[in-house]
Amino acid sequence: MSPVAFKLPGDPETTVAAALYAPADDRNLDALLVFAHGAGAGHFHPFISGYAEGLANRGVTVVTFNFPYMEKRRKTPDRAPVLEDAFRRAVVGAIEQRHVRASKLFIGGKSMGGRIATHLGASLAPRSGAPEENAVTWPQAPLPSGVIALGYPLAPPRSRRTGDRVTHLKALKVPTLIVQGTRDPFGGPDEILEALADAPAPPAVELLPVEGGDHSFAVLKSSGRDQAVVHADIQDAVAAWIQKQK
Repeated sequence: MSPVAFKLPGDPETTVAAALYAPADDRNLDALLVFAHGAGAGHFHPFISGYAEGLANRGVTVVTFNFPYMEKRRKTPDRAPVLEDAFRRAVVGAIEQRHVRASKLFIGGKSMGGRIATHLGASLAPRSGAPEENAVTWPQAPLPSGVIALGYPLAPPRSRRTGDRVTHLKALKVPTLIVQGTRDPFGGPDEILEALADAPAPPAVELLPVEGGDHSFAVLKSSGRDQAVVHADIQDAVAAWIQKQK
């Protein structure tokens, strides 16, 4: 599959690179996923492009994009409000891309990109409810039908002083899928469940554990499992989850 490269409007000083992965007409799930990269690599990293292509082959229209700091070749990510604003701009640009044909919107990403997607998801009221008092302004675009985080960075390895990455998860009312390896050094599925256990009400979070998977779902050779099959199974599960959302 050859993605369609295009540019998204950024701040007054820059535009950012993006790519569209379109499904075949006979597999179209009528769903668009705006998919963000992790902290250390841009949107053409093999993990990002591999999952974008895999999900497109399963019927999901996927748009990937660079955050502004990556476009400017800086190593240090921007602060969360800047990343959140860039993500909202990416949503608008993706929806306006002339080749996109989808009525349902999903937002998500790998690691940091998934965390920023959960920030946006937590700021929104349920699709059928009134806006929350502290909700951010959502762009002139459909509200997301779901949020997807591939490898949520609960706490960086060897450090537990990274700010609060849990409170907003407890506020999620938009259906959210977190795919997490059981060997993830940023925190496994059990640690995420433990972190959410004292939420005032159960958040709309569903966990998909990847047995033996690390932060990028790589499994040990000693497991005897084929890595390509592991990724394919995850992509099957994500596409099925997208399909069942309203």
